[in-house]
Formats: sequence, C-alpha cells, structure tokens
Amino acid sequence: MLTGAGLLASFFHLGRPERAWRAIAQWRTSWLSREVIVLPAFMFAVFVYALVHFAGVRPVLARLPGGGAIDLATLVGLAATLVAFALFVCTGMIYACLPFLREWHSPLTPLNFLLLGCASGFTLAAAFSVAAAPELTRLFTGYALAFTLLGMASRGAALVRNRRLKPKSTLQTAIGIKHPRIVQKSMGFQSGSFNTHEFFHGRPAGTLRWVKWAFLAAAFAVPAALQALALAGPGGSAGPLLALAFTIQFAGLLAERWFFFAEANHPQNLYYRAVA
Repeated sequence: MLTGAGLLASFFHLGRPERAWRAIAQWRTSWLSREVIVLPAFMFAVFVYALVHFAGVRPVLARLPGGGAIDLATLVGLAATLVAFALFVCTGMIYACLPFLREWHSPLTPLNFLLLGCASGFTLAAAFSVAAAPELTRLFTGYALAFTLLGMASRGAALVRNRRLKPKSTLQTAIGIKHPRIVQKSMGFQSGSFNTHEFFHGRPAGTLRWVKWAFLAAAFAVPAALQALALAGPGGSAGPLLALAFTIQFAGLLAERWFFFAEANHPQNLYYRAVA
C-alpha cells in the first residue's frame, strides 16, 4: 500500500500522465528512468517476501557452518533489501547528478536519502512490531535510533556544506556589469510564469530559517529522544512512544523535503526571482 501510494503520487507532477511509461526509455543515461524501473522491482520483491511468509513456503536452501539455516524468505528478503538500497541511490542521484544546483551536487544527497529512508522505515517497523511481533520491537527500535542519529549527522553536514557555498554567478556576472551594488527590481514580466512558479519557492528567508530548525527537531531530535525512551522504559510504554515518534518524524521529513527543494539556488533565479 505504501509503495503503491508513492508510485501513484509520482504521476501528479507529470504534464502528460498517460505517457508515464515512456520514462523508462532513457535508462542508460537518466537516474529518473532507473528509479522508474527499480521502484516496481522493489514493490514486486516486497510482495513476494510477504507471500512467502503468508503461504508458509519457507524451504531451507542452505545451512551456515554454525548451523543457521538460509530459507527462501531470507533469500527473498535479502534481494528486496538490496533493491531498496538501489532505489534510495537512484532517487538521490536524480538530484545529486545536477552540477548547476550545487546544494544538491554532493555525495551527501544520496547518502541522506538512504539514511532518512532507513530511519523512517525502521521507526514505522518498530511501532508496528509492538502489535505484530513484540519480540522484534527492541531490535527495530535500536536500528531506528541508530539511523535517525546517523541521518541527523549526515543532514547536518549537508547544511553546513551548503551554508559555506559561494555562488559562482551573481547579478554582476549575469549582466556583465561590475558595479558593487546592483538590485533587481523586476522579474522581467508583468505576471508570473513557469520560471517563477517552478524554480523558486517565493518565501522570505525567515521562513527557510524556521523550517530548517523545525525539521531538525521533528525529523531527528524528538524521534530519537522518544526511541531512546522506548528502549529504556518498560515494554508497555513502547507502543505509544514509537507511534508518536513515527508521526512526528513523518511530519518532520515532509518539512525536510520542502526545505531540500527550497534551499537549492537555481541559477535562473538571478533573472526570475524578484517580483516588482
């Protein structure tokens, strides 16, 4: 259901949704095309994994030297995990491969997609396991806490890096005038356009500042505290704490995605950002 909702949501930003199938045609050069291929593969792998468990078809395929068994579920689960990692990389590289958007053009971008995806996934798994598989709750909660802290470190590193970036293009270089003080008063049109709608968020700098601190708290700090409390406290308190941790983290990651796009300083905004 969750992966299907994600696939469905991807259609809403297409100008011609009926041509969505053509997105796979450029798989040799486009990370977006690769994502479109890997996502259904991941959905299929998860479905097979669930089907194997539901049907109880778990023949032992091999045995480890220590006596442990590798059954069909283990093999399918490992394959699904590898495809999940490939999906995170493909999605992150859609943005990291753009050299003119320097805030995104960094190895930290795919790393953040991977860590944030694992953090939110394990947080949901931990909350769900309280009812479905209590014996796994501590395991999932530990992984959720670890990935949340790693995600906070990685995303923080990206914020520090981006803050230190100095623009290669300025109004002076854009129009070839070296005057020290040039102020743009108009975007060049009488009304908005595709350029002003799609490449700039239209919010003041103060909005970006409070959204940044909001997502750092909601996506990382608060969920990590709740996960730590769930690990340290009695088993009966874990359910509400983990459910709250997932809810807050999900909202925080939505804010983080908005900030991720808003932070990117598109070069075309040198001409089209200001509105008289």
